[in-house]
Amino acid sequence: MQYFEIGVRYLLGTVFLTSFLGKTAGRAAYAGFVASLRATRLLPGLTGVMAPALVTAELAVCALLVVPTAPAVTVAGLVAAASLLAGLTAGVTLVVRRGVTAPCHCFSASATVLGRRHIARNGALAALAVAGAVAATDLRAHPGGAVLAALGGLVLGALVVRLDDVLELFRSTPHAPPSTVRSGR
Repeated sequence: MQYFEIGVRYLLGTVFLTSFLGKTAGRAAYAGFVASLRATRLLPGLTGVMAPALVTAELAVCALLVVPTAPAVTVAGLVAAASLLAGLTAGVTLVVRRGVTAPCHCFSASATVLGRRHIARNGALAALAVAGAVAATDLRAHPGGAVLAALGGLVLGALVVRLDDVLELFRSTPHAPPSTVRSGR
């Protein structure tokens, strides 16, 4: 189970670090994130407080997950990740139910509108965080296995971060009308 916990920590660490960096990459990135948060109309009067609180929480969770100091710290990081993801899932669910078409600035500027796939993604990540916390009983692991588990978590984290792009690849596109080019006969 320790390898599962390591993989989950690195997956979630990748997700939260990428999210933090995407939102704080510069003034324009942060302003875009604040505008997208405002567009959700979740807490209109508190956007100025919620935006910095959210990016600070993402960075704190990432630090707790990536630096294995003691089982209690690892569990605290995974519980914090699960709590933050549960809150984000609830917020996205409200936005989707209200029919608000706010863009997802989860990892950086994106034109993708928040939807059910974001709810499913966040819910699945929250469930993984809980499962990782349950599995985090012993931080001792064989170095080779720990490296493989961490690499697996990093790869899965990168896939989660790019999930909207990956899903877009499989989205059906309208077919072009048949060509009107005549054969040379």
